[in-house]
Amino acid sequence: MPSERANNTEATRLLKLAQDGDGAALGQLLESCRPYLTLLARLQIDRRLRGKVDAADLVQETFLEAHRDFAQFRGTTEATLLAWLRQVLARNLANLVRRYGTQRREVRLERALAVELDESSRVLDQGLAAPGSSPSHQAARREQAVLLADALDQLPADYREVLILRHLEGLSFPEVARRMGRSLDSVDKLWARALARLRRSLGGSS
Repeated sequence: MPSERANNTEATRLLKLAQDGDGAALGQLLESCRPYLTLLARLQIDRRLRGKVDAADLVQETFLEAHRDFAQFRGTTEATLLAWLRQVLARNLANLVRRYGTQRREVRLERALAVELDESSRVLDQGLAAPGSSPSHQAARREQAVLLADALDQLPADYREVLILRHLEGLSFPEVARRMGRSLDSVDKLWARALARLRRSLGGSS
């Protein structure tokens, strides 16, 4: 898809500028990752902290640390940047879980969170990859997890919520209905409309 290749080229260009010391390019590059990181943070917060903190605040903290420590980053692709940002996010998540949760003495917590964030990112990648697309074609596109997170971010709130609960948190339809305070029938119809809208926005590749 030409637009996806263009996005991938733009991410590479911004990364090169950022590594050459362009602060504005770094800010633009991180901003392009915001929906992706916010989605990953929200999944972990729902799973471990039951909404005690806000995903947007956690991502903002992650961006501040990324700005501070960017000179340590040695990658050259968007994929390596995302992996590095997930590590920063995992460290901040671990601090919050230790503060609000019961795992204060778990020294492997940060590593476990990093693995869970990587797995969530893989789920997003698999959800967007077109059936039968070759590895070389997939590599030519912008990181698929980022594209899917961007597409979800553009949906109406109730559409986004039903898809996240059903597909990313893995809840059953009755569980989704309870979480959203809706009837089972209305959730079923909402899910179908949301999935159709998402597929249209992704060009049918979901």
